[in-house]
Amino acid sequence: MPLALYALTAGAFGIGVTEFVIMGLLLDVSADLGVSISAAGLLISGYALGVVIGAPLLGALTGRLAKKTLLLALMVVFTIGNLACALAPDYWTLMAARVLTAFAHASFFGVGSVVATGLVAPNRKASAIALMFTGLTVANILGVPFGTWLGQAYGWRSTFLAVTMVGVVAFAVIALLVPRDEPAAAGEDESSEGALAVLGRRPVLLGLLTTVLSWVGVFAAFTYLAPILTRISGFSEAAVSPILLVFGGGLVAGNLLGGRLADRHLVPTVIGTLIALSAVLFVMTAAIHQPIAAIIAVGLLGAAAFATVAPLQMWVLDKAKGAGQGLASSFNIAAFNLGNAIGAWLGGFVIDHGPGLGAVTLVAGLVPLAALAVVLLALRLERGRRLGAPVTAQC
Repeated sequence: MPLALYALTAGAFGIGVTEFVIMGLLLDVSADLGVSISAAGLLISGYALGVVIGAPLLGALTGRLAKKTLLLALMVVFTIGNLACALAPDYWTLMAARVLTAFAHASFFGVGSVVATGLVAPNRKASAIALMFTGLTVANILGVPFGTWLGQAYGWRSTFLAVTMVGVVAFAVIALLVPRDEPAAAGEDESSEGALAVLGRRPVLLGLLTTVLSWVGVFAAFTYLAPILTRISGFSEAAVSPILLVFGGGLVAGNLLGGRLADRHLVPTVIGTLIALSAVLFVMTAAIHQPIAAIIAVGLLGAAAFATVAPLQMWVLDKAKGAGQGLASSFNIAAFNLGNAIGAWLGGFVIDHGPGLGAVTLVAGLVPLAALAVVLLALRLERGRRLGAPVTAQC
């Protein structure tokens, strides 16, 4: 893999840390800024909202920029946003800084996916995407625990200062290693209108819906892993963090495996990973009642969840060929985050109004099957379009 891919991985690592590290610092932030824990928790929701809003907003405004230039601009936004978080004098300033930082998230991963696929041979595109997303998985395993420790030891602001430095380093390596863009293909519409038109394609819309549904299932379960492990599996609260490291290991393995399989057979991998994700969630419903089985199931959930990422991202890129690839790719990142938000709500609904905590994984397992149904519908429509296409005469 070219060194430029590792530059993108560095940026993904920083974004992953800033997104998730706030979860371990909620008590520190709430005490320092004089707000409730639930109000501090809204900093997570605000970030997710920023990702969803940032994808279409920045996509429409930056459609004509060269991809390397855009990546560097996004890292500037990311760096300034984290510095603003570290210096925020009050809660609402911190919220605004979090939203600003989140604007860089979807566009970086979206445009980065397009750049990554252009750096490698056609049969390694999904693996290139997976390698970039490895930065996000490593952030969960190493960056977030270290950032949490740093914030608890030296104040939560020190964590955001450290992430600011990661942004500076990522900017430098992207500037040094990522090549300049090649000229656009002849006849390619690079206007924002042309890019937005890609989002009107039915295959692209179905791909985005597939992403949303698949990650509704993931986050319906993941959001409530801690109470599941303590109240059902019988673990102490101190044991949750080490078990989440098992989840993180599964993320890395599943991410790389999903990318490699998608390079060989994209459509079967999309279908297979959705089936695997649903199956793991169903198995968890029984496994969480036995401690050892629960740990194994948590690792498998991490693997099954991130095994879907590169195939789903590659699926949307494949359906959005042309000037709109970067925008469609960014929208797919926003779709992951929309799935996160809906999944967290769904899990809470099941706990408060449904069968209860023990049934969260069972309900979550049904949602990837809905995503699978969307994929099969998309394939059927595509097959019908091909069969119905007029045959051109050949001389």
